[in-house]
Amino acid sequence: MGYTPELQELIKRVEATRPARVEMARRNEHYPALSMAERETVLSKHHPDYQADAKMAVRVGPNKGDVFQEGVARLLESRSIVRPGLVDLNKIDHETDVLVIGGGGAGTSAAIMAADGGCRVIVANKLRHGDSNTIMAEGGIQAATQECDSPYYHFLDTIGGGHFTNQRDLVAALAKDAPLSIAWLEKLGMMFNKHEDGRTVVRHCGGSSRKRLQSSGDMTGAEIMRVVRDEARNRADMITVLEFSPAIELLLDSEGKCAGAILFNMETKEFSIVKAKAVVLATGGFGRLHIKGFATTNHYGATMDGVVMAYRAGVGNKSLHSTQYHPTGVAYPEQNVGLLITEKVRGLGAHVLNIDGEQFCFPLEPRDVESAELIQEAMEKGKGIMTPTGRVGLWLDSPMIEELHGPGTVKKELPAKFIQFERHGIDISKQPMLVYPTLHYQNGGINVNGDSETILPGLYGAGEVIGGVHGENRLMGNSLQDIITFGRRAGIGAAKYVQGGVEVKDLTLDHVVKFEKELAEAGVENPAVAPIILPDYSTDEVAERRWPKALTEGVPGV
Repeated sequence: MGYTPELQELIKRVEATRPARVEMARRNEHYPALSMAERETVLSKHHPDYQADAKMAVRVGPNKGDVFQEGVARLLESRSIVRPGLVDLNKIDHETDVLVIGGGGAGTSAAIMAADGGCRVIVANKLRHGDSNTIMAEGGIQAATQECDSPYYHFLDTIGGGHFTNQRDLVAALAKDAPLSIAWLEKLGMMFNKHEDGRTVVRHCGGSSRKRLQSSGDMTGAEIMRVVRDEARNRADMITVLEFSPAIELLLDSEGKCAGAILFNMETKEFSIVKAKAVVLATGGFGRLHIKGFATTNHYGATMDGVVMAYRAGVGNKSLHSTQYHPTGVAYPEQNVGLLITEKVRGLGAHVLNIDGEQFCFPLEPRDVESAELIQEAMEKGKGIMTPTGRVGLWLDSPMIEELHGPGTVKKELPAKFIQFERHGIDISKQPMLVYPTLHYQNGGINVNGDSETILPGLYGAGEVIGGVHGENRLMGNSLQDIITFGRRAGIGAAKYVQGGVEVKDLTLDHVVKFEKELAEAGVENPAVAPIILPDYSTDEVAERRWPKALTEGVPGV
């Protein structure tokens, strides 16, 4: 397919300005970064989080009165899929020491560490083991492993990138554990990019003061998932994986401890009860809610399930009002819309340009600032490029990378992106990409401490489901570090809790009954039913009934 004649004509403007921009880059001269005051101005005017429309205050639960995006608030105010009075909690289908809900990088890391602690583990995953945002992460993982760097600088960069709203103990854990995470991943067999002398290749990323981004091509998350999944599967004597079995409700015991979950088998349409001494929530984020109508980079199951279940059980959240829009999601071709174009492209020297081929922003601002600048240039200043399907985009001048680093660099450093565009007739080593901000990350999530513990005894959290690590903006490479740091900590903590001699009493869904009573008392009419498990893109005419009647009778919408 390639670019249309109209777009090919516009690319000539990019090519015309490229020699001067390449020369500037070779002299290490850059478009100026914004001051703190300028950052706040562009964010307040153009970042979707700062717009007052489509928001509402939640009326029940631990975060009562807090304002969220409407779709998020309605899920926090949702009813359960199951009817507590219809569930026989004496019929236990599975019993284990630790139940890990979510089989991405965080959940699988937690499972490995819990097994190392002597616990029997069940990993319940919504889709296949590994189907997650982890496997879709591209650019790299941050860790202060070089002589010029230290966890101190990593801590400061992360706090600054989060607008000083981060939870300090979580950031300290992230920065301190990061070098240990890299050593652990390499021990499991992960292949990082290396120089000929064996030293790890490190690069800058948006908001970093030191080069600390370590990568495996542009498929870093997939490589992480490969090694942790293999490690978990090699421990089949201790770790059982249940695929296509998302959790739909947490279970507590009569003393108020977290004691398992109800799972839903997506293949057989049956429910099952898992009794566990400890539970790790690692269910990821909410990209498939399409906040503000944006396309998303997230995998198909990213629907905020863990936050919803924890909220009904009394676990509040922080920073859930904050959403990360990645500056460079694909805007063309249509088949690739929402696909992430890693920040590594800009780290290698590519510029973002307007319709006239002009650079208008420093390429490595923190992600929220960079996104706001792109939206401003395209919408307020009217200098975006319109695609044949009516989407707006801006140029990302990837051929600059070849000019700066030599022929073949794009294909070597960005093999997945090269292939994904090549199949549509676009050679990104010779032609720029059309990009626009896309919904990428749930900055907030459930409340945990530095050991990944929630206020609910026996319940731990790890990965994108937790809040506080990144504050109101996440730096590139900290998400992959997040899943390893807190996945490992959650698994270690859960194992210590179990080995401490915890005794699970009678299982109960009383917290669900109590929460739904609060909904009625607050006047919440026709609440949503959640977790929603998967996004529903079907029309009313073809939508199918999803849930079996056995446990859902009388629930509107199922």
